[in-house]
Amino acid sequence: MSNKNQAFIVEGGHKLSGEIVPQGAKNEALQVICAVLLTSDKVTISNLPDIKDVVLLIQLLEGLGVIVEKTASNTYSFQASEVNLDYFYSPEFVSNASRIRGSVMLIGPLLARFGKAVLPKPGGDKIGRRRIDTHLLGLQKLGAIFNYDSENSLYSIKAPDLKGAYILMDEISVTGTANTVMAASMAQGVTTIYNAACEPYLQQLCKMLNSMGARISGVGSNKLVVEGVAKMFGTGHRVLPDMIEIGSFIGMAAMTQSALTIKDVRADLLGNILPTFQRMGIQFDVVGDDIVVPEQDLYEIQTFIDGSIMTIYDAPWPGFPPDLMSIMLVLATQAKGSVLIHQKMFESRLFFVDKLIDMGAQLILCDPHRATIIGLERKYPLRAITMTSPDIRAGVSLLIAALSAKGTSKILQINQIDRGYERIDERLNGLGAQIRRVDLT
Repeated sequence: MSNKNQAFIVEGGHKLSGEIVPQGAKNEALQVICAVLLTSDKVTISNLPDIKDVVLLIQLLEGLGVIVEKTASNTYSFQASEVNLDYFYSPEFVSNASRIRGSVMLIGPLLARFGKAVLPKPGGDKIGRRRIDTHLLGLQKLGAIFNYDSENSLYSIKAPDLKGAYILMDEISVTGTANTVMAASMAQGVTTIYNAACEPYLQQLCKMLNSMGARISGVGSNKLVVEGVAKMFGTGHRVLPDMIEIGSFIGMAAMTQSALTIKDVRADLLGNILPTFQRMGIQFDVVGDDIVVPEQDLYEIQTFIDGSIMTIYDAPWPGFPPDLMSIMLVLATQAKGSVLIHQKMFESRLFFVDKLIDMGAQLILCDPHRATIIGLERKYPLRAITMTSPDIRAGVSLLIAALSAKGTSKILQINQIDRGYERIDERLNGLGAQIRRVDLT
């Protein structure tokens, strides 16, 4: 695992080739790991990605007294038979829980099973305001009582008696829905969650909870009905492939003019991702459950039917995922044609474009949410520069830009990339990339 004192040295201009298997989905992994707290029985989860956010969350569970065993590569068993709630107040818990946003999903299962939880203000990517109001409001409807210690940035939550309720989510939050579903699974009576997130990873959590004894219906829709149960049981669960990594690899193949095969992608669950890449002019074939991206000299961005400029925007599932917007932006820099990238859901995710401008990209940052890109049609390759990774997804987008650039780039603060992508340098070097991980003094 890297730290803030490591960097990538990326020699651009090399074509990649071969096959790559996407890692397990980061966003699903964080949800289902938290769910193991709902039972004292053993829960086994496979295809967990070996990334910083997952490792930190597992360490939090171990600190709480959960027995964790690595049974195979990317497979762990968890048994929360004895949970030490005093660990909440330790400096170690406060430090680690504040470093990853996924720690917020500990609240729901802890309230459901033990009636109380403590959480420091969660960390994660610096991509704009990410309220946890949705989590708190949903849990409050079930009977949770919150106190916020502003001096120590700690939330203290008690729920001695969770009861089912009608909950209209104030926003379509994946983690907010996950937290509420986990708490409602063991609440007394029936809970109806409307305006719920319905992305595949949330569906996976619901399937796992049902296999543990929960009674959740409406999975895959925006209305979930949860009949509370008194006890949950052990289960086995396999995490889906990471759709964001799949999209990253499609973009990487196109930018570097490479022929790649992305294996075992669960293409049936990729929603609007593949059609959006097609609108960017990217060629690929779905063969069985693999995506085959051929070497493509030039890709041309489509226009709308009336000839107006294409707009790519993010939206809650089944809309295009916000985590792939930065990939689309980088992809557009070498395309033929122009596109408006409209990042609706987070207001600070486009600020990394100054690095692309330094590399020679033709783009205008209109405001914190919108950027217009005029494709270079490969007439001018991007220039190699030294840059800093601001968040997980922008970090990989800059890595893709560096792989396609002329010359050798340096990417600093690669701990951000390591938070979401497992051994990305080793895996891409296996395809022909030239990436060195170096320690900085």
